[in-house]
Amino acid sequence: MPDFTIETTYLLPVFRHRTYAVDTLDAACRAAIDDDSWDIAEKDFDSSGPVHVTCIWAGAHSAYAGPPLQIPQQFEKPVQRRARHFEILLGLLKMLFDDISATRPPSPDWLARAAWAIARGEAILASDPDPEEPVDAPKPSHVLVGLGEGGVRDAIAAVLEVDPSFRGLTPEAVTDDEVHAACVSIATTMDFSDVLVSAEFQAALSAIRSAHHRLAPD
Repeated sequence: MPDFTIETTYLLPVFRHRTYAVDTLDAACRAAIDDDSWDIAEKDFDSSGPVHVTCIWAGAHSAYAGPPLQIPQQFEKPVQRRARHFEILLGLLKMLFDDISATRPPSPDWLARAAWAIARGEAILASDPDPEEPVDAPKPSHVLVGLGEGGVRDAIAAVLEVDPSFRGLTPEAVTDDEVHAACVSIATTMDFSDVLVSAEFQAALSAIRSAHHRLAPD
């Protein structure tokens, strides 16, 4: 039976009461957020957060002795779980927005509300202030690549053929549930920002070449 060393954490709120003389409520909130003086801070033990896992190591008494293991998402800090699901729902809303806009004219009210919800979701992810209503509809996005479970199955077979560390394991031994869970984990945690920037750059060059060809004198 393997041993695991688990680091668990709970968050203890620290608060202060301070008066700010400013012109508006928003300005007062901004001044309080930007205020880095906490000499009058107090701890709120009654509002401490739930216990969650912050690090895992293989072996007994092995904290910081080796590379940490990936934390199962259901044991992460609740706000992180909500943030991950928030990003998924925001992505689904953007896909729905693009599909509806392309297939049939949506109601102006839904279009405006969806555009604002998307803009607000992206502002939250970027820690920016909420956008003012109304906002311009977002530009259509395009699916760049899809992670297919069938392709992962093919990759499993290819890896098992050449990697001796998995000797004795057959592709059939890997269950559909394990493949599905792995795909969900990679799709929600892997950073594709470098690939996306490269794709945007290549698309920009393609569009520029098309315009240059169209406008070039005969």
